Amino acid sequence: MIYKVYYQETKERNPKREQTHSLYIEADTEVIARQLVEDNTPYNIEFVQTLDGNHLEYEKENAEFTLTEF
Repeated sequence: MIYKVYYQETKERNPKREQTHSLYIEADTEVIARQLVEDNTPYNIEFVQTLDGNHLEYEKENAEFTLTEF
């Protein structure tokens, strides 16, 4: 499955919506996706969203869609 992970670049500051970034990752489960990001980055994860069907197609067409690999 493909997941969209919303994150802040650092854990040391309070999260601000304007500074939220996202990345796309492929993993078997949401828990594994979160763990991969936590193990390989200093990011503060806000939310992990499953992408499938029409939502996935929309992200592929209208966003900077690039799968992140660790």
